[in-house]
Amino acid sequence: MENIVTANELKTKGISRIDEITLNGDEAIISVRGKRRYVVLTVEQYSYLRECELEAALVQTRRDLENGDTVQESVEAHMQRITSA
Repeated sequence: MENIVTANELKTKGISRIDEITLNGDEAIISVRGKRRYVVLTVEQYSYLRECELEAALVQTRRDLENGDTVQESVEAHMQRITSA
């Protein structure tokens, strides 16, 4: 089954077309004027991707801590550093 939904098809078939596609865990791609513009995921898929992002951030943070790639400063100094960049 094709997982691309045109904007026109979305108008006529509505969320039932999205449900058809995502039922088996696929993501629905919505195209507008022939170009892929949006991706629709189930909440479960989205939550899984967010967990992966958070895990990757945690791994990077641990690596930075191990390598000493950190800055210790006051809140004021931090705000000054990030707003002047």
